[in-house]
Amino acid sequence: MKDKKIIIAIDGFSSTGKSTFAKKIASMLNYLYIDTGAIYRAVTLDCLQEDIIKSVSPFAIDMDRLVERLSCIRIDFTIEQETGKSITVLNGKNVENRIRSMEVSEAVSQVSGISEVRSFVDSILKKFGEKKGIVMDGRDIGTTVFPDAELKIFMTANTETRAARRLSELRSKGDTTTTLEEVTENIRKRDEMDQNRKISPLRKAEDAIVLDNSEMTIEDQMKWIKSILK
Repeated sequence: MKDKKIIIAIDGFSSTGKSTFAKKIASMLNYLYIDTGAIYRAVTLDCLQEDIIKSVSPFAIDMDRLVERLSCIRIDFTIEQETGKSITVLNGKNVENRIRSMEVSEAVSQVSGISEVRSFVDSILKKFGEKKGIVMDGRDIGTTVFPDAELKIFMTANTETRAARRLSELRSKGDTTTTLEEVTENIRKRDEMDQNRKISPLRKAEDAIVLDNSEMTIEDQMKWIKSILK
């Protein structure tokens, strides 16, 4: 494993802890971690800021402006010196907290289902993957972006567990108003949209290994992945 670098693709439902798990694996192997969900969220945030997406339900998207805007979007990742955490940078600004807001969460599934957006994001991801030695999480990494990835994992967990995790994340970022019921409903809507969108729907790759972490701590999950890597 140390001699031959590979691509580890982690797909699965929202709020299953894919990012936390992927970061841990990347740190353990000294691999590069790529948060694909953050890229889609950054695109969504940019479109909300530019009034390309009307923040109403259902969301109204100006498709012509969105496609034109993609050429102006620059997304990078940097490491926060104090914590060592990965920070999403949108056009030169730290947007890590803003992309996790409920406003972005409500719109991101619709934005990520647009073919032009997926092509834009895929082009970014494939550049990262050229040298291998990466851990990448998302919805279609093992099925569309890197179908030849050496290791594919599909993560799932029950809705109650996922909602509790998501609410905890929001609270840690200063959101004191969003309720558990709102988060649960958002997760159900995202599941429906992710699995039924026309472009690259969420599905398990045939050669992916399923990890249901409903009753697992992150320590349990690391023991599991170590046994897989052996």
